[in-house]
Amino acid sequence: MIELKNVSKTFQQKNRRIEAVKNVTLSIKPGEIFGVVGYSGAGKSTLIRMINFLEPPTTGEVLINGKNLNQLSKKELLLERRKIGMIFQGYNLLSTATVYENIAKPLQLEGVDKATIQARADKYLALVGLSDRKDNYPAQLSGGQRQRVAIARALAHEPEILLSDEATSALDPETTESILELLLKINQELGITIFLITHEIEVVQRICDRVAVMEAGQVIEEGPVIEIFTTPQETTTKRFIGANENYDVPAEVLATYKKTGRLVRLQFIGSEATEPVLSRVAKDYPLVPNILSGNISYLKEQRHGRLLVELAGGSQQDFEAAKRYITSQGIFIEEVV
Repeated sequence: MIELKNVSKTFQQKNRRIEAVKNVTLSIKPGEIFGVVGYSGAGKSTLIRMINFLEPPTTGEVLINGKNLNQLSKKELLLERRKIGMIFQGYNLLSTATVYENIAKPLQLEGVDKATIQARADKYLALVGLSDRKDNYPAQLSGGQRQRVAIARALAHEPEILLSDEATSALDPETTESILELLLKINQELGITIFLITHEIEVVQRICDRVAVMEAGQVIEEGPVIEIFTTPQETTTKRFIGANENYDVPAEVLATYKKTGRLVRLQFIGSEATEPVLSRVAKDYPLVPNILSGNISYLKEQRHGRLLVELAGGSQQDFEAAKRYITSQGIFIEEVV
């Protein structure tokens, strides 16, 4: 569907050369939701704008459904862009146009007939839950509603790909959740491939199938969301997902437990999140599990449980045997140093 092959983008500012994106290679499958996460200045926005050639790469290739955008004429590129919708953090709505007009005007410019425009506007306003707001102006809408209009406008072109440029970062948590649910619905019901960039790891956790982590213009880690959340390799990735956090247990409390026992972090995925593993450890090994903290969240539709546990008593040999048992149950275990 989307292939980025060794793409780089360099900007020249007076006497300064800025390498915004450096040699990035990614492949996005049809129908998946792919996220790119990184801090400000990581190169995310430049990368997403290269997919529809709003920013042609300085070097490298961009392929959409096997078509190399580098090799297309202006007319061919324009036709290819119509298959790619885009939503922005700032909505980019016309303030003097109604909701309906914001959706209709871009289609009119493409030469779409009036009946088709009417049908598409009605269809996608219904999809985003704003059929009763088509005669309102953007100033009469909430931030979440304005973003829904922007999404309906992008969908009205009936694209194969939807690009999301920090689409939820200006919204409150409750509204963000509703927009993420809408993106999931669009992906599942329409089969549209979604490529999004964000600095909010919760967005990736909530809806993405795979994720790439960017830093200083480069992709430093990439893979399935479950894999990245459970076994992150890079320091920046660990910082993003809180892999080194001790689940809000005060440092002085942790210091006490480190003196009296062994502290471990456990991570459960899917059905393992409900298995009574620690009960079995207490029964079969001379160890006493003491849960200090934990939570269960969701990585898209899979449960992801995290526990901070003290395993007191027993010998080092008992501890190692218990660790092997826990691992054999499909649970990731890491000793807290």
